[in-house]
Amino acid sequence: MKIYSVTDERFKKYGKVVKDIDFSGLVKALEEVTPLPEGVEYVPGMPELEALPVMQELTVKTYGEMPIQIGYCNGHNCMLNALEYHRDSEINVAATDAILMLGCQQDITEDFTYDTSLVEAFLVPKGTAVEVYATSLHYAPCGVDGEGFKVAIVLPKGTNLDLGGKHEGGEDGHLTAKNKWLLGHPEGGLPEGSPMGLVGKNLCVND
Repeated sequence: MKIYSVTDERFKKYGKVVKDIDFSGLVKALEEVTPLPEGVEYVPGMPELEALPVMQELTVKTYGEMPIQIGYCNGHNCMLNALEYHRDSEINVAATDAILMLGCQQDITEDFTYDTSLVEAFLVPKGTAVEVYATSLHYAPCGVDGEGFKVAIVLPKGTNLDLGGKHEGGEDGHLTAKNKWLLGHPEGGLPEGSPMGLVGKNLCVND
C-alpha cells in the first residue's frame, strides 16, 4: 500500500498539519505516562493529558472555546478494520511515527457502504499534529514497520462515550457512541452487532 506524507497535496482534502500550537509537552506526556499495549487501546480523556497547558490552547484556538477532551489511541495495528466519522474535526498528535488510513464521507453510498479501494494512507511523523476534518473517514492509527504507536486524540468533550438510547436505520443505525458513526469491515474483528458498511479488501499498511 502506498503511504504518502501528511505534507503531500493529497492530504489537503482530509486535513492539515497544525503548526501554531506547541505540542512538545503533550508528546512527552504520551511517551511517559501512557501504555503501549499489544492490541489497540483508546481512552477518550486522560486527566494527566488534560492538565497540560495545551488543553487550554486547543480549547481556545482550535475549537473556538468549545469544551474538549484529550485522550489517546496506543498500541500495535496494521489493518483498516473499520472507518468512522464525527461531526467535528479531530486532532491527532503523534508521539511516535504513525500511519492514518483515510477516506471521504462524501463517498459513502446511499445504502451506507464504502469501497475500501478509495482509502489513502498517510505518515504522521513523531512530534507532528494534524487536524483530521469532520468529513474524513478514519479509525485507529497504524504503526510503522511493525512498531507500536502512540497518538493523542483531541475531540469535543463527550465524543465516543456511551449512548443514552437505541439507534436504528440509515445513518442513525451506524451511531455506536456519542458523535461516532461507524462502518465496520466483516473481517475487522469488531464486537458482535457492530454496523458493517465497508466493502472490498480489509486493507493492511504492510501490503
